[in-house]
Amino acid sequence: MSIAGASRGSLGKYARREEKFPGATIFVRARLRRMHRCGWARTPIDIEYHDAEWGAPVHDERTLFEFLLLEGAQAGLSWTTILKKRENYRRAFDGFDMERIAAYDEAKAAALLADAGIVRNRLKISAAIDNARAALKIRAEEPGGLDGYLWGFVGGRPIVNRWGSYREAPARTAESDAMSKDLKKRGFRFVGSTICYAFMQAVGMVNDHETACFRYAPLGGAAASK
Repeated sequence: MSIAGASRGSLGKYARREEKFPGATIFVRARLRRMHRCGWARTPIDIEYHDAEWGAPVHDERTLFEFLLLEGAQAGLSWTTILKKRENYRRAFDGFDMERIAAYDEAKAAALLADAGIVRNRLKISAAIDNARAALKIRAEEPGGLDGYLWGFVGGRPIVNRWGSYREAPARTAESDAMSKDLKKRGFRFVGSTICYAFMQAVGMVNDHETACFRYAPLGGAAASK
């Protein structure tokens, strides 16, 4: 399943308490374990990502591009696999700097293809480079830059859904279909509708946390429940 801080509010307060009172570490971890979270978050790396990032609205352009790149890299693989390689991607792709990636030449592409720390797929690597160039064009041409352009597909505000189980969430929607179609028209690759919906979930364009998940309410679910 493709799935992108509790808000830095709910989880953050426990982290701060842990820093201030080192002896509270066991208490903090135990409390987090007791919290209900979405059923897909099972492994330690999935849980950490779910609790701190997934579904939290992102407006930083570099982070938005990071998730576009990573979601495209995931195609045919598990998200857990990509999370495990995330730091390798950050190193290999210059911190997801679009301008630097857009300038990659054949030698750099060959070096990436030989990098065992990332998914060594020629098409995905070339797509990442082409997508960086296309993203820079959007930044230059769209009034709101890449952020405004991407968030425009949801009207600039998160769509808050109500799922009892993560399995109820769709693989694609009319919004992801529209995003995919327009991105492809602009020269992006590995941006099918399913990939776009996973991207939208990751960066908080949609809140697909289960309604009982402790992250649901802080990310807009409380207002949706009224």
